[in-house]
Amino acid sequence: MTNPEQALIDQRLQKLEEIKQLGIEAYPYSYDITHYAKNILKEFSTLINEEKTKTEVSLAGRVMTIRRMGKASFAHLQDPTEKIQFYIREDDIGQEQYELFKKLDMGDIIGINGIVFKTKTGEVSIWVKKLTFLAKALRPLPEKWHGLKDTEIRYRQRYVDLIVNPEVKEVFLKRAKIYKAIREFLDERGFLEVRTPILQTQYGGANARPFVTKINAWNIPMYLRIAYELDLKRLIVGGFEKIYDLSSCFRNEGVDKTHNPEFAMMEIQWAYKDYNDAMKLTEELWEYVAKKVLGTTTIEYSGKQINLKSPWKKLSIKDALKELADIDVDDLSEKEILDLVKRHHIESEGKSTKGEMMMLLFEELCENKLIQPTHIIDHPKESCPLSKPHRKNPEFIERVEGFINGMEVGNSYSELTDPILQKKLLEEQAKKGRGGDEEAHPMDEDYIRALEIGLPPNVGIGIGVDRMVMLITGAESIRDVILFPTMRPENKEEEIQTSKSKETNIAVAIVNKGLELKKWEEMNTIAHLNAAFGAREGRKLFLQDKIKTKDNKEINLNIQHAIMIKETKSNNELLDLVKQAKESGLEVSEFTREMIKTTDDRKVIVETQQKELDEIEYLGVLVFGKKQDVEKLTKQFKLFE
Repeated sequence: MTNPEQALIDQRLQKLEEIKQLGIEAYPYSYDITHYAKNILKEFSTLINEEKTKTEVSLAGRVMTIRRMGKASFAHLQDPTEKIQFYIREDDIGQEQYELFKKLDMGDIIGINGIVFKTKTGEVSIWVKKLTFLAKALRPLPEKWHGLKDTEIRYRQRYVDLIVNPEVKEVFLKRAKIYKAIREFLDERGFLEVRTPILQTQYGGANARPFVTKINAWNIPMYLRIAYELDLKRLIVGGFEKIYDLSSCFRNEGVDKTHNPEFAMMEIQWAYKDYNDAMKLTEELWEYVAKKVLGTTTIEYSGKQINLKSPWKKLSIKDALKELADIDVDDLSEKEILDLVKRHHIESEGKSTKGEMMMLLFEELCENKLIQPTHIIDHPKESCPLSKPHRKNPEFIERVEGFINGMEVGNSYSELTDPILQKKLLEEQAKKGRGGDEEAHPMDEDYIRALEIGLPPNVGIGIGVDRMVMLITGAESIRDVILFPTMRPENKEEEIQTSKSKETNIAVAIVNKGLELKKWEEMNTIAHLNAAFGAREGRKLFLQDKIKTKDNKEINLNIQHAIMIKETKSNNELLDLVKQAKESGLEVSEFTREMIKTTDDRKVIVETQQKELDEIEYLGVLVFGKKQDVEKLTKQFKLFE
């Protein structure tokens, strides 16, 4: 049976041959453009209907619609700025050129010369006097994108996404304006942009797992940078005072709504300043960028009005826990705080101190409540080995993280300049790394040597540029603001695991308690979610098929991955979970009201097709994938009772 898409490709290949037979250059070298669609539409909007001008224009772009009507036709051309209609007649361009027009398909790239006029229906258009063929689109544009807008295809084939969804291009035009505004803001204040190395023999500057590569000529491992910080501070030692790097960092971590392994970050190092100066500069930067790009400091994100105007609210970690989670850590012992972490089912492996528990509780219970711009200041000393101790309480450090809409958008601190203390702290981190903590900060002897030369008081400011773009453009996912987000290879079979890796997989099923299901319905929901999940993942879930008892009897082995059951009372939370999990590339099973009412799949399909997605009642959802990714998405849900 012929593939429908291949049949269309074959037809287009045939038309391409016919165009060549007309003696037309199929792939010319250049084309002279004099005007752009957006400017034409604006400049000639005041024409009266059926008025023709003498203004000659030359445009180039992609054919997006065609309405053939014998020897005269209408079509739309989309150039880099906008879509514009053109009118073409055989009497005006001649039989040979009109024959070329008849061989055009949607998606083909052409040049048109003609005059501007307005149709009797009031549409500014181009009356074509000359048609130039520039390129054949051998593959048709996918029609389903106009309705379904498949996000997986959009991210993989961004080139088509940009063609058929013009609003996507607007996001990236705004992104470019944001970069320009950041540089303007810093350059006007005397900061110098520098470039730090991407390939490094020693990574550092953040607690993160790096990408590892190798330089063959030296036969040694190399790392993609996880942060700019240490190299920027080396430059401060060397005599620079106000510097920044605005480019990309790389962290070997999972993909979710706010994380991509390759991401844009801007970091400043500013000599003779501290974290108080950092907060002021950060606020002014956000305000400046918003005004430059949007003309206002007020943004709307996820249905919420957020004002980026300075000054921002300030809360210490301790005050945030007291205000947002009703936890007064000063009244709790270390054991009581640990018990509180366990009670909230927060993963705390490898963490044992009071400060570490405070950070875990803050991340779990407070972050998502920080909607308006807020500085969270004065973190426990365990949270960062590169920050100066707090000048009033050495159990804390002079560190600040900015939050907007529950997202961390920046990280700053008064930099530790004492080489003796810095060496001690990095040695402790290196010990953690040797103990298996893959995100521990490694020892960097050369950085210590630079500090021993003498580092003046200074502050470092890091800002997540992708998240800034998300908030200013209203994008719900980081993938929507990165032109080519990191994706798994297409059609690549996942290798069957033969042993448990360090990155354990986990399945979490969430049951909708808000529907007040009967017990059998809850059990039925869990059973169906697990059955669907098992059917999709198949034999990949098993370490081996069977195990033998001492007396040589066989038992069928259970799957090698943990399954947790949690609950929610909100259908919207399940809808949001499904969306985020699919965007993150996780395996998702869904069980709806329609599925429990009948075993007839056809009836389920018919009933579901008659409803909008937000009308569907989710009885439960199961998410499966890497433990850290699944737990991050499902940590808000409590265990099933």
